[in-house]
Amino acid sequence: MALTLSACGEAGGGDDAGASDNNMIGLLLPENKTTRYETFDRPLMEKKIKALCSDCEVKYNNASQDTEQQKKQFDALVTQGVKTIILDAVDATATKSWVDQAADKGVKVVAYDRLAEGDVAAYVSYDNEKIGELQGQGMVDALGSDAKNSNVVMINGSPTDPNAALFKKGAHSVLDKQVKKVVYEQDIPDWSPDEANKKMAAAITSLGKGGFDGVYSANDGMAGGISTALKKSGIKDVPLGGQDAELAGLQRIVKGDQSFTIYKAIKPEAETTASIAVALHQGKSIDKFAPTTVDSKSKKGIPAKLYGAKVVTKENIKDTIIKDKVYKVSQICTSQFAAACKAAGLE
Repeated sequence: MALTLSACGEAGGGDDAGASDNNMIGLLLPENKTTRYETFDRPLMEKKIKALCSDCEVKYNNASQDTEQQKKQFDALVTQGVKTIILDAVDATATKSWVDQAADKGVKVVAYDRLAEGDVAAYVSYDNEKIGELQGQGMVDALGSDAKNSNVVMINGSPTDPNAALFKKGAHSVLDKQVKKVVYEQDIPDWSPDEANKKMAAAITSLGKGGFDGVYSANDGMAGGISTALKKSGIKDVPLGGQDAELAGLQRIVKGDQSFTIYKAIKPEAETTASIAVALHQGKSIDKFAPTTVDSKSKKGIPAKLYGAKVVTKENIKDTIIKDKVYKVSQICTSQFAAACKAAGLE
C-alpha cells in the first residue's frame, strides 16, 4: 500500500514520488545487556515513527550481541521487501557486505549510534571522541588537585564497537596530559560487566590495592562490575567514572560508589533517527535532520547528525536527569538509597 501525506506527516521536504510500496521500517538493535536499548531507544523510535507515519509497521529485532544473528535478521528484512532499515550494529566492522548488497537493491540503511561500514544512507549518534574527552575530564575533576600525581586504570569498551575506540581516544587525549600514568588498560569484548569485573580484579592483583588512584570505565554497565571488584577487595574512595546515565549507575553515584557518568540524551537521537527513516521511506530529503557529514572506512560524506553530552555527578543529577525526566526521584531513590538521596538533596 502506498503511503500518503495524511498518513505520514511532515518527515521531510519533497513529494511522495519516491515513496516505498510497502509500509515496513526495520529496526535492529545490538543487545539487551545495556538497559537503554529496550527501555529508551526502541520505544522512542517506535513512537516517533508511528507519529510521523500511522500506517508504518516497525519490524523489530534485537541481536543479543550476536553478529551472525543480526545478519540473519537484516537479510530477513531485505527478503521481506523492507526498504528502510535502522541498524545499530553489533560489530560495525562486519556489516559492509550486507549493507552494500542491500543498498544495491535500493534499501536505505540508517546507521544508529554506531557507524556501520558499508553504503549507509545516514548516521545519527553523538560526537563520541568528545564524549571520551568528557569522560577523561570527569576523571581528572574527580581526582581533584592530586590528578597530576595519580595513576589510572582504564577499562574500555568492545573492540568491535567503533564508538569504543573513539571514547578511548578522547579519554586518552585528556588523561595522558593530566594524570601521572595509565597503569593498566584493557578492552572488554561485548561490553561485558562480568569481564570488566574480572579485569578489574586482575588489575588489583597486578598493581596492588594502592597501585592506582582512579578507574575509567567506558560505560555504566561495566562500572557496576568494576565497583563490585573494588568492594570485594576492600577498596574505597577511588574515583570511578562511567557513561550512559543508567539507573544503577545513577544510584551508585548517589551512594558514592561511582563518581560520575555521561548523560547522552537518547530521545533526540532516537527521534531524529526515526524522522530520517520515515523521510527516506517516503523518498524525501533528510537535509534538515542530517546537517553535517562523516566518513567511515568504506564511505565518505555520509549525512549525519551528532549530538553532545554532559558529565553528571551527584551535584547536578537534579538539574540534568530529573529535569529532563529521564528518571523520577522515586525511581532513583528507592528504600535502599533513601538516606544517600536525602544527603544529596534528592527528595
